[in-house]
Amino acid sequence: MGLSGISPWSLILILLIAVVLFGTKRLRNVGKDLGGAVKGFKEGLNGEDDTTPEDKPHS
Repeated sequence: MGLSGISPWSLILILLIAVVLFGTKRLRNVGKDLGGAVKGFKEGLNGEDDTTPEDKPHS
């Protein structure tokens, strides 16, 4: 048994079913979107943003 009761063969079977159902191009796009969301979330946590001081409202 693998981690949390999921064997490596189960993971391979799940991946194979996902590829058959969605295709490699769609899965690649989902992975790209998910990676971008995680990157944006991490940047948000670090306080990094794209706004310049002129764009921010004055307090």
